[in-house]
Amino acid sequence: MSRSIFLIGLTALLCCSCHWSDRPVRLSGEAQGTTYSIIYYDRQQRNLQPQIDSLLTAFDLSASLWVDSSLLRRINNGDCDQLDTTLDILLRHSIDMNRYTGGAFDCTVGKLVRCHGFGFDKRGDLDEHTLDSLRQYVGTDKISLDSSSRRISKHPGVEIDFNAIAQGYSVDLIADLLERKGIHDYLVDVGGEVIARGHKPDGRLWTVGIERPAANKYSAPEVETSIELQDLSVVTSGSYRKYYEKGGVKYSHTIDPTTGRPVQHSLLSVSVVDSYAWRADALATAFMVMGLEKSLRFIDDHPDDPQVQSVFFIYDDNGELRTFATHAFEKLIKQPPANEK
Repeated sequence: MSRSIFLIGLTALLCCSCHWSDRPVRLSGEAQGTTYSIIYYDRQQRNLQPQIDSLLTAFDLSASLWVDSSLLRRINNGDCDQLDTTLDILLRHSIDMNRYTGGAFDCTVGKLVRCHGFGFDKRGDLDEHTLDSLRQYVGTDKISLDSSSRRISKHPGVEIDFNAIAQGYSVDLIADLLERKGIHDYLVDVGGEVIARGHKPDGRLWTVGIERPAANKYSAPEVETSIELQDLSVVTSGSYRKYYEKGGVKYSHTIDPTTGRPVQHSLLSVSVVDSYAWRADALATAFMVMGLEKSLRFIDDHPDDPQVQSVFFIYDDNGELRTFATHAFEKLIKQPPANEK
């Protein structure tokens, strides 16, 4: 009798454990001037929000341009030349991506971004003479890193801006934290930059929507297409949310390091899928700088490089929205059920 009661109790306990492991833990909050949303499956149902918030706060104190006392602000101001681990990694990644993209990705556009009004200053009067004077501060050849001491040296006036890679890297850091906690099935979204690993308890993959370019910064978001991800990240860079208008013309927050001006072409957004969010972040920005034709040539020139093969473009064709997906990206698009039209 007692043995039967014990077995019944054990079965109930196991079923309860299965039930709880199927329940997602959902966290949300604010960081980096945006919001984050995290879903994960954990048998212990742990609330990791304090650790995640602490991680994001420390990250901002290191790499944010919006925090007056951040290490990056002090380095830009010439008050410090010692990098911490975060800035050391971000700088190395940025230099590598600058070389890889032929200069389309450049972390030294900080002064240009700020003078165009996309930083913490008001937009200045940027005539051609002013732009010429600002372009002298752009180029990764104007910074160097001592690998042994992690000290940076740069030409006076050069301002580093990691906004095109930092948010993606923070997503990777959260993913690493979850992995260290033994959590392997999760979706992390920081400001629309996403990483998905594992799957849901029923075996379904994570579904992520790709936003359709909006008419203006105030328009409600609409989904252009959806993709299924497992052990991959996706980052979208676009020109339709952050811009300023002058003379009836919209000027994107994406700055071309060569011209010093906001990009002016038909490409409205680029979504890049990669195993790392920091790399997808950097590549999406580089493609936005290149424009559609140069981006497609770049992809064709790297046929054996998987990190640039899964890309989705949305562009303007004489007032009509058009899309182009690489073959690798098409494989990720979620197909509706056979009975759904």
